[in-house]
Amino acid sequence: MENRTLHAWMDSVEPYVAPLSDVARSFTDLTGVPVDLPSALFLRAQLAGLERPGRTSANGSCHLLRAADGWTAVNLARPDDLAAVPALLALLGSPSAGTGGLHEAVQRVTAAEVAEAAQLLGVAAAVPGSATQDARPAVRAERWGERRVRAMADLRIVDFSALWAGPLCARLLGLAGARVVKVESATRPDGARLGTPAFYRWLHDGHDNLVVDFAPGALDELVAEADVVIEASRPRALRRLGLRAEEFLAARPGRVWVGITGYGRENDRIAFGDDAAVAGGLTGVDPNGDPVFLGDALADPVTGVFAAHAAARSLAEGGGELLCVSMAACVATLADAHTRARPPC
Repeated sequence: MENRTLHAWMDSVEPYVAPLSDVARSFTDLTGVPVDLPSALFLRAQLAGLERPGRTSANGSCHLLRAADGWTAVNLARPDDLAAVPALLALLGSPSAGTGGLHEAVQRVTAAEVAEAAQLLGVAAAVPGSATQDARPAVRAERWGERRVRAMADLRIVDFSALWAGPLCARLLGLAGARVVKVESATRPDGARLGTPAFYRWLHDGHDNLVVDFAPGALDELVAEADVVIEASRPRALRRLGLRAEEFLAARPGRVWVGITGYGRENDRIAFGDDAAVAGGLTGVDPNGDPVFLGDALADPVTGVFAAHAAARSLAEGGGELLCVSMAACVATLADAHTRARPPC
């Protein structure tokens, strides 16, 4: 029954997964570790008993809203996002209150105006397909250090990331033999702990776990011992803690830094899996031709697989690279391949 459920979810995105399957096979060629894509993409949905999404995401936090000129996605994923709704309504020029008022307010302005107002308040939001216009690669590699090839079993990975994309990357590299140390803030633990415990255990099985006060200098020793760093923070936030990818890579040959962001390290816009999937154009359509969500926060697991492959490729070639992984661009790779594969009408 469980496998049937996973594959039923998988069938809903089958037209889009060919590029991801290619990336997964390449990871296996590099490491010998097979990637179970149905589990990577949909185990969380199965374990949580989530229903297929429509105009609201499977986890209930992200909403596709009809604007004056199209559609926009607003993700109210955190308590702070819900608290920001009155301010968002004010920016949109609406006197209404609550999330119900948001549906009404959005109809009076353009989709881009909604996304811009939400992002101004730190709320993740996106216009469908907006990231497909950027022509940004899913992974951009920048060389900052010297090469040195080492066996995966000799590597220590320090994972500062949270939620899903970064931890999935760490899981796959851990299965390839690397030692993974998950590091959490003493004051801000991984939000995924609030979700399904079985899924959290699946992501972090076999990893060491450290809880640290994220203060300047507190992470220096951990990073000094690392061969690979995985993080999903804004670069300026890490710099305030004294962590700089360029310095890490230059200090010792063969290192790799995996930086996962919504739209690129030079862009401060935040993103979660559902809104990033919308930005990358990975949506379905209902019988009326209007967009609906596909899967469960798909940009997260898609990005995790892309990031793991990029890290394995870099390590096999000697490392020395900063890997800039964009969630929206990873998803756009899948959506673009699907668009090009469709026969003309």
